[in-house]
Amino acid sequence: MTLSEAERKELRKRLFSVRRMPQGFSDVTIRADLLKVIDKIPNHFADLIIIDPPYNLNKRFGTAQFKAGSDDDYRAYIRSWLLRVIDKLKPDGTLYLCGDWRSSVVLYDELQPLLHVLNRITWQREKGRGSTHNWKNAMEDIWYAVANPKNYCFHVETVMQRRRVIAPYRQNGKPKDWEETDEGNFRNTCPSNFWDDISIPYWSMAENTAHPTQKPEKLIAKLILASSEPGDIVFDPFLGSGTTSVVAKKLGRHYCGVEIDETYACLAEKRLLHADEDKSIQGYTDGVFWERNTKPTNS
Repeated sequence: MTLSEAERKELRKRLFSVRRMPQGFSDVTIRADLLKVIDKIPNHFADLIIIDPPYNLNKRFGTAQFKAGSDDDYRAYIRSWLLRVIDKLKPDGTLYLCGDWRSSVVLYDELQPLLHVLNRITWQREKGRGSTHNWKNAMEDIWYAVANPKNYCFHVETVMQRRRVIAPYRQNGKPKDWEETDEGNFRNTCPSNFWDDISIPYWSMAENTAHPTQKPEKLIAKLILASSEPGDIVFDPFLGSGTTSVVAKKLGRHYCGVEIDETYACLAEKRLLHADEDKSIQGYTDGVFWERNTKPTNS
């Protein structure tokens, strides 16, 4: 998905800013530096927070450049906003925090004293040509934490994975724990904390944008379905090109996102408009998440 100057001009009108904050914080995109706007956002308004911050890497995001530093430097950066973002979470809310192998240890160390960390999800990010002097980095982490370990939302039935059955077992001539379909033999299984069914958005996919670290809609859909209710508010303080807001809208949730780059914020708004017409999510059909390359997409 690209953005013309005419589209940018119109979509810019839909954005809020530090100078023009929304009256409510539901279904809005705020184009601003998170550190300048976070204290203007009400505390305890979000049911679910999904954070995908810059990792500790040299990376250009539009007009901005994030510079890698020492672990202590990155720790100071995380501390500059993490607690203030957590303040936006409801007392029974859930938070997911994304990172890679280099940043993940720091993220856990900073998150663990503030919330109850329940798990670490590792997902296969199969993209890129690899390295000739090191192992190819093909994994990322998502730390899963809740405000109250005795009262939180987790709907495992909404995130079942449909896996192909290679050696089907029958009992009394009938399938046992699997089903026989025209498209093959499948079993619905509970999800683990290792996800190998995610496809990175590529050029021909409708969700693809020029954002360098765009998360797949399928990935975010799992987090939203498992850890929120229809009508809940999902907050993303590093919105990028809008995946969290778009998936929230497609799945019947409300959204609020903060993004510093105008181009990415406008792309988010364009994708949100498209979501009015197309609510499909690649790899998620029939109420289940299909293994990679086992189900034709409807997107």
